[in-house]
This record gives sequence, C-alpha cells and structure tokens, in this order.
Amino acid sequence: MITLALLHPLNKTPLQHWTFEKDPVIRVGRSTDNDVVLYSAVVSRHHVELRQTPQGWKITSLGTNGTYLDGKRITEVPAEDGTIIRLARSGPNLQIHMGVEGYKFVQASLAKRQAPTSSPPQMDMPESSFTDIQPNSTLMPESSQAE
Repeated sequence: MITLALLHPLNKTPLQHWTFEKDPVIRVGRSTDNDVVLYSAVVSRHHVELRQTPQGWKITSLGTNGTYLDGKRITEVPAEDGTIIRLARSGPNLQIHMGVEGYKFVQASLAKRQAPTSSPPQMDMPESSFTDIQPNSTLMPESSQAE
C-alpha cells in the first residue's frame, strides 16, 4: 500500500490524499489519464511516475519543469516512507507514505486539520436590534417609504 498526500504549501500538512493498494505504477500530472490529477500550470501533463520494483518504490521525473527532492532536481530516486517531492520549482508538494501505518498517519493528520479548534466568535448585539422588523414586512429606505 502506498499513499500520496498533497501538502499545504505553507504548513506542510495534508490537504488531500490518494491511496493505492495493488497498483504497481502510479502516474501524477495535469492530464486526466493520470492516477493523481493536479491542476497547476507548472505541473506537466505527465509529471512523475512511482513504480514498484523488487527493491521497493522508485520515483521517476517525467515533467519538463522537473521534480525536486530536498531542493535538488531528480531524474530517478528510490522512494522512502515520508519522502516529500515538489513538482516543479514552485509547484505542489507530495508526501509519500508506505504501508498501513503511513495511511493511518495521513488519515489522522487530515482529521486533526478538519477538527474545529474553537467555537466561532459570538457577537454581543442588543436585543432590540432584531425586534424592530416585523414578519412579512418590506424593508425600504426611509426616503422612499409611502406616507
């Protein structure tokens, strides 16, 4: 099992994820024929490929704008659990997680991100603010109301 997580550009928390259980090849790019479709001007139609080999997963860059690992442009590297790749110099970051534990980590991160942190702020309004409006009344500016 392999899970790819799209990371928030600033705080690097997962925004979205894709999990593949038996696929030996996963393609990422802008084109709709990819397994993971990312709509970004800097992402190539077929940008990166992850392929399962007897030695483990490998990442192959296919895109014109390049794929980056730790700020260095790559052509082909082994994928490790937790690896973060950037599609193009200014493009989206994808984090790679291996196995069930990686999947659980992404799920927990997403749940934590979506949980409310506090109740919404309350506004203190005088009670009379809303009592002056009568049901089924039409609100008109004072100058245009009929006398």
